[in-house]
Amino acid sequence: MKRTIVAMPGDGIGKTVLPEAIRILNAVGFEGEYVHGNIGWDFWCKEGNALPQRTIDLLAKHKIGLFGAITSKPKDAAEKELDPSLKGKGYSYFSPIVSMRQIFNLDICIRPCQSFKGNSLNFIRKDGKDGYEEPTVNAVIFRQNTEGLYAGIEWTNPPKNVLDALASHPKWKAFANVPSEEMAISTRIITKAAATRIIKAAFEYAKKYGYKNVTVCEKPNVLRESSGMMLKIGKEIEKEYPDIALWDTNIDAQMMWLTKNPEDYGVIVAENMFGDIISDGFAGLVGGLGFACSANIGDEVAVFEPTHGSAPKYQELNPSIVNPIAMILSACMMLDHIAENEKAERIRKAIAKVVEEGKVKTYDMMKLRGGPDVFKYGAATTQQMTDEIIAKLSNC
Repeated sequence: MKRTIVAMPGDGIGKTVLPEAIRILNAVGFEGEYVHGNIGWDFWCKEGNALPQRTIDLLAKHKIGLFGAITSKPKDAAEKELDPSLKGKGYSYFSPIVSMRQIFNLDICIRPCQSFKGNSLNFIRKDGKDGYEEPTVNAVIFRQNTEGLYAGIEWTNPPKNVLDALASHPKWKAFANVPSEEMAISTRIITKAAATRIIKAAFEYAKKYGYKNVTVCEKPNVLRESSGMMLKIGKEIEKEYPDIALWDTNIDAQMMWLTKNPEDYGVIVAENMFGDIISDGFAGLVGGLGFACSANIGDEVAVFEPTHGSAPKYQELNPSIVNPIAMILSACMMLDHIAENEKAERIRKAIAKVVEEGKVKTYDMMKLRGGPDVFKYGAATTQQMTDEIIAKLSNC
């Protein structure tokens, strides 16, 4: 029986890389039926909604989504590009992937950052003996996906009731004389239930895959209440896992340490924005966003996506130059989620062979500046990379 997948290409290069992932899924023998889901900038401009209800309904019905990328622009730019017939009617742009996460409580975001042998983009460092060494990076970031600074509870020119509430805090005195129209406020909210769920999931993952430590990456020395809650819960959950050590780092220090000793870190768990930051940092050590995949998992619905953006400047290039591996690895995470682990591992092994062999590389793997002239230096097209991975599947 075929599994129905909601395929949401979105914007820009999402429309390029998602079909490549589906080609790989077909080649590995996954029996999927793909239904198209509308999402992205075009639907904001035409309908005032970047995540139409019809797409929400598809996800509610089929439970699994593969997502490409979206274009997101600041408030003023979004308003400017809205269809004239919709302007002035109260429409407000909000990221559709953030909306999706909140609607379906896709609160567990998993972002593996694992290096492939032979990747010329892998992190290297001096070994202290006039040579270089290449540590193996194998970090998995668990990002709380629905709360924190990305929850969207913020104001420009906050209303009086908000100001009155904030005035009850003693530290508000420093802002008491600032006119509200000159003020923007964003809130960072962490709840015990959500923090417990993401930290528990991180420990369970570490137990399942043999990681020896889980790191809570926050800033409790400054964000004493919200980060403090994360660390406190981590210490409570650690007691249930005697074979797994709990480490804690500050986000700023972690960004320094990840380029000193990244091989020491296994599973890392953080609030929404800090998880976003640290996962991009680790992605830079294993090849960049062309290799960065992710899963957004809730109780019933799960959506899988590369962590790169829509890169609209590359959308119209023909042939395409973008690296499809992040999207393909995201499809592997989908296969894992629906217990098609053998197929996922075959694809990962095929990717590893292509990378280690080094004969086929997209422009980013060659450290080239993106543009139509990359092919004269030997860069592969998006489709050629997919073709090479498919060719390797027969021996995996």
